[in-house]
Amino acid sequence: MKQNIKEIEKELWIAADKMIGGLSITNYKFVVLEMIFLKYISSTFEKKYKFLVQDGYGLEEDRDAYMEDSIFFVPENARWDYIVKHSKDYNIGEILDNALDLIEKENPSLKGVLFKIYNSPDFRSVNLGEIIDLFTNLDLESHDDSLGQIYEYFLEKFASKDGKRGGEFYTPSSIVKTMVEMLEPKGGRIYDPACGSGGMLIQCVKYIEEHNGNVRNASFFGQEKNPTTWKLAKMNLAIRSIEGNLGEFAADTFHEDLHKGLMADFILANPPFNMGDWGQDLLLNDCRWKYEIPPKKNANYAWLQHVISKLSGVGRAAIVLPNSALTSSGREAFIRSKLVIDDLVDCIVAMPSNLFYSVTIPCSIWILNKKKKRKGHTLFIDATGLGSMITRKLRDFSSENIMKIANTYHDYQNTKNYEDVLGFCRDATLLDIEEKDFLLNPSQYVGMKKSQVDASFSEEKMAKLIEKLVAQMEEAQQLDVELKKVLRDIGYGND
Repeated sequence: MKQNIKEIEKELWIAADKMIGGLSITNYKFVVLEMIFLKYISSTFEKKYKFLVQDGYGLEEDRDAYMEDSIFFVPENARWDYIVKHSKDYNIGEILDNALDLIEKENPSLKGVLFKIYNSPDFRSVNLGEIIDLFTNLDLESHDDSLGQIYEYFLEKFASKDGKRGGEFYTPSSIVKTMVEMLEPKGGRIYDPACGSGGMLIQCVKYIEEHNGNVRNASFFGQEKNPTTWKLAKMNLAIRSIEGNLGEFAADTFHEDLHKGLMADFILANPPFNMGDWGQDLLLNDCRWKYEIPPKKNANYAWLQHVISKLSGVGRAAIVLPNSALTSSGREAFIRSKLVIDDLVDCIVAMPSNLFYSVTIPCSIWILNKKKKRKGHTLFIDATGLGSMITRKLRDFSSENIMKIANTYHDYQNTKNYEDVLGFCRDATLLDIEEKDFLLNPSQYVGMKKSQVDASFSEEKMAKLIEKLVAQMEEAQQLDVELKKVLRDIGYGND
């Protein structure tokens, strides 16, 4: 009986987690994730190799025969069978590093991407042979995209264990899926300016495939500042045969835009929250600051304006920001008012706390739209009551939670089935927002459910209010007595 892919993922994780040795989780993830990648490119190569042998034209060692199908060419001493044959050798670390070096030389798109770390003294405590065996014994023939799913699953598990560092390279699926379902990116140019390990772009690929679209009708662009995270993203796309353009190297999006001139149809981003010291003083005259130079000590509105500068005439974006960006003052308040007046803010979704591995603070999703259907209107959704705690510190969304948000947004776009729901969603006009000084916190617009109002007046709260009222009445009586005494002393009262 074939195993479910979810069962395989869990078994693999339990086994891999036991092999960590003396390594930190931060370093160990590179060992395992790259092993999955090596297994993937070897498997796809081997499949094509067998086909070419049967074809009988002697092209099985011709690199071009693989490149034309976007398959990486794997030299003989880098193939999985060769790795397995030497997995118990004392110098297996050296063999693995040499294999990765050979692969990079044969495949220019992987230049500088692979982690050649196995021969490092830091990894002597890890039993590489056991990890090789772990992935060798997989039976995945009945599962399409199996290694891609396993890679993504391991990314999530490593992010969970890596705590704050994990949040730097992985955005939880609850947030990513919500953003993708709202935007519905079925083709065109898709861009992530802070792509981490590539999860946003991968989820767009999944969305296209699940809706019977053609991935070839979409082009994927991304940029990542952290070199190691950039490598993870390159492998994440490659393992799904996606030819995404992540630039030739890791680079800072603000100071070295690798996609100048790009006008994207869809942008998805989860940039670092409240990033200080982002180099504002070197970008004072940057053309991206259409509304105002963003504050020096906070890059939230630099990210917003960068995203807007990259949107095509019909482009839409979903960007995750901390809730402080909804109500911040000073320059940010001025920029926010201009975004609303220019009719770019299509929807704001307030998300609950505990969705991220790295921080517990709540966040919000901004939907920006260069060609809004509802001119002069903005939809506010308060989703803070959705989701359930799956651990003491982590909240997750069900598919129903995600679709409730997405369907509310789509109904609002189409107007036919949309209705305001007290405590959850409201269609607000520009005048409504202006009256609230351009503050964008959904709770200020959607109101409170009756149950929330009732809950706020619990018996305990009512008892405290009565107690306070009685004390104030007694104090008033005492003040009345003292006032009469003062009046008598100065001749205005009766004895």
